[in-house]
Order: sequence, then structure tokens, then C-alpha cells
Amino acid sequence: METSGGSGQPRSDSDEAPERAHRDATEPPAENDAPTPAPHTPDEPSTPTDAPGAQAPERPDAPDSSRPTDEPDEQHPAEEPTAARPPGDPADPAPTPTADEPPRAPATPTDPVDLDKAPEDEQERTAAFARPDAPRDAAPKPPARPKEPGGGILMGRPFGVPVYVAPSWFLVAALITWVFGGQLDRVLPELGAARYLVALFFAVAFYASVLVHELAHTIAALRYKLPVRRIQLQFFGGVSEIEKESETPGREFVLAFVGPLLSLVLAGVFYLALLAVEPGTVPGVLLAGLMASNLIVAAFNLLPGLPLDGGRMLRAVVWKITGKPMSGTVAAAWVGRALAVSVLIGLPLLTQSGLLGSAAEDSVGMDTVLDALLAAILAAIIWTGAGNSLRMARLREHLPELQARALTRRAVPVETDTPLSEALRRANEAGARALVVVDPDGEPLSLVREAAIVGVPEHRRPWVAVGGLAQDLTDGMRVSAELAGEELLDALRAAPATEYLVVEDSGEIYGVLSAADVERAFVKAMARPS
Repeated sequence: METSGGSGQPRSDSDEAPERAHRDATEPPAENDAPTPAPHTPDEPSTPTDAPGAQAPERPDAPDSSRPTDEPDEQHPAEEPTAARPPGDPADPAPTPTADEPPRAPATPTDPVDLDKAPEDEQERTAAFARPDAPRDAAPKPPARPKEPGGGILMGRPFGVPVYVAPSWFLVAALITWVFGGQLDRVLPELGAARYLVALFFAVAFYASVLVHELAHTIAALRYKLPVRRIQLQFFGGVSEIEKESETPGREFVLAFVGPLLSLVLAGVFYLALLAVEPGTVPGVLLAGLMASNLIVAAFNLLPGLPLDGGRMLRAVVWKITGKPMSGTVAAAWVGRALAVSVLIGLPLLTQSGLLGSAAEDSVGMDTVLDALLAAILAAIIWTGAGNSLRMARLREHLPELQARALTRRAVPVETDTPLSEALRRANEAGARALVVVDPDGEPLSLVREAAIVGVPEHRRPWVAVGGLAQDLTDGMRVSAELAGEELLDALRAAPATEYLVVEDSGEIYGVLSAADVERAFVKAMARPS
């Protein structure tokens, strides 16, 4: 149903930090030298530039770079931050040591085949990979309020379902006011300009009837434990967005029929009220108009083609006969497309023939153009709705193929201060494609982001700790390995992220699920024929 930072990085605090990191650990610093910055520890946050290479701890196995203590340090050009390379580009070559500059420690031989290559859509992700780690003792953030579905002006929440009025409604209300006001001028000429106020009241009352029609669908859906995302009043009527499919054809039939049924009930109520007032008065004209409009709404919605209520009733019947909901959807959708063509051609012909209540000689000029325009808009809405129903049915048919367990990447647990090169070596040895940062007790703390790994040049990876490339885990980023289909998509939609930690029911780490892998699997499943 009804789908993200800059690449610039600040400079490090000292341009000489990369050179100082290569001094012999046993050499005392000279008196005239500036004190060497303290090595980075896992508890200290790192800036986006410090993460790849500045101020790393001195390694005992680094090559000897000692020199006389009374010799001042040479000034070296500032090292420019390295931007993320597109997938497939060769790694930056390591700088060649000169006579005055000791060689750097070689990177651990690794072949990060999988983790070093981002998927095809990775170029759209940010390469600013290291952000300050949140303090471990910080108070947990309160859960964010779910984002409103939106869709116009919020009018209320009957039964807990938000009701929106789309901006297009105001255009329709103005059109109804103009047309109905012109009719009132012939029926009640004594009203004068006040007829447009009466016509505006009729437009609001008519859409209130449409809202009651949609509330009937909503109440039935809630009765069957089906979530309703919202109700929206728009250009031609309204729509109740029910997020799940009915479990049985009988429930589908009832869910579709209650809307037109309530419109017929409203027409009967307005008819009874019409009997109690004098004809030719403002109340009489309003009640007659509301009775007729509700009859039209009920009759139009009972036409047997998707996306109308009658099309859903036809789908339920075919579903019951064949036992296949997809067969019912295909039949009702094609009937809906035939209905769209019939409306496009038949409505102007009916108007010209005078069968809709007006004389044929009166249906000329602007009236003919308006009738043709109305027919084209109705036909387009029905045709598009039928096509969307087919796509949604195919989507629901393939959703069970999306299984968290099948799409999860194998992960290797590493501690916060593990160098990236060592973590990648362990991952390649284990045949894993993801890294999970854990505490000394093995409890997962964060996920090393794939985009962050790609952004670190290979020659700098021995001095980059994985903790600086990781994203802290939140409750929404832990998903069960048993999730599949709509439940899996709902879980990912509730907490948008690039990677998720997949766990067993026992809490054991199963692996890491990439949102890009889910998207590719979904597109692949939708491309297969039903």
C-alpha cells in the first residue's frame, strides 16, 4: 500500500596527528615537542574526521620511526579527508614513505569482498560515517509519537480513525454551490443571492452523508479487527483506507455492502423528513436534494466493478466460488475497466438523449462540455482504481515471500575498540557480511553501518575502531527472525533505518537485515508473474 548528510568533513585538531601515531612507543617525547594527543578510547566520542585516522593509539608492532629528540618535526601538508568512493572504485593507494618520513604500518591483509562493496543503491546513502557516540549512561529517549498519515485538514477522530478533508474538496464544494445555486434560482427565485448560502449548506450536508457512508465501512472493518489508516473526503466522494485484507469472502462482502446500505438508509430518512415539510420551501428543496444525492451515491457504488463497493462485492462472490481471492480481484478489476469505458461513452449520450431528466435541446453548449468532462473524470477514476486494485492484490500475493530469516545477513560480533581491518578479517573468515558491536558480556550495542565501512579507505582501516562507525540500537531496530510478509514491512515502517538487528525468540543474535536487501527482494517478487 500506500515509501537520508553532507559529504564534507571537519578537519582534525592537529595536522601532525597521523605522523605522531607512528613513533616508537618506547621513545620519550622531546622537551620541545608538543605533547602527543592521548589515544582514543571507546568511551570518548569521535568526530567525523577523527574516526578514520587521527590520534590512534601507538602500536608496538609499528615500524621504528625514531629520530633525534632535538630535531624539530618537519611540517607536512595537512591530510585531506577522504570522501566515500563509489562502489567498485579501487582503494586509495597507500602513500609511499620517503627518506624523512617513516613508513606506515601495513593494513592487515583482508579481502572484504562483501562488506567493502556497497549494493547498487548505496551511492544514494551518506558517506559521513562517524558521529559522536551517545553516552552510555544517557537517559533513554521517550518513544516518538507515530507520524500522522496526513492527506489534508484533520477534522476529527471518530472511533480513533483520523478524518481528513483533502484540498480538492473545496473545489468540488464550490462547483456544487454554483450548480445547485443555479437550480435554486429557478425553483426559489425570491432567495436572490442567499441561494448560494443554501447551496453551500447543501454541499456540506452532502459530504456529511458521504462521511457517514465511509464510517459504515470503518466500523465494519474495526469490528473484524482490520486496521483503518484514515478516512479522506476528496474530489469525488470519500475513501476508507483499510490496511489489511478480509480473511473470508463473507466478511469482504459485508464490508463492501454496508456503505451503500447506509446511503440507502439515509435516503429513506430524508424522504420521511420530506413528507413532514411543505414542498417548494428551502427545507423541502434541501431534503429532496439530499435524498436524491444519497440514492445516486448508493446506486453508483453498487456498480459491479473495482474500485467501487459493488466491485468488492463481485470480488467476494468470485472468491467464494473459486476459493482464490486473486481470481476475484482480476474479475472485478476487468469489469471495473469495462465500466470506466461505459461511463466515458454512455454518460454524455444519456445526457444528450434526455433520459437523465433534461430535454435534449437544453443539453447544448457549455452543458455538453461539462457532461463530457465529468464523464472523463469519472472514467479515469474508475480505470485507475481498478488498476491499483490489481497491483495491490499482486503485492499481497507475493508478500509472504519476504521472510526476515531468509533475507538476513550473517553477522560477526565485535567489541567497540576492535580495529575495522581486524573486524573485516574476522567477517571474511566466517563468511559474514555484517558486524554487530557488543559489550564484554556479548550484549549487542550497535550496528556497524555498511555505508560507513565503504567510506573508510583501506589503508586507514587498522586505526579506525568499529565503535566510531556504528549506529546505536533502538527498540525498533530489533526485529524477530520469524517476521514475514506484512508483519515484517510494518516493523520496518515503524522504525525506518538502513540496517536492523535480527534476533531469535530467545534473544540470541541471528544476523543483520538490510533495508536495501528487503527492497530488492520485494521488487524481484513483484516482477514475477502471479
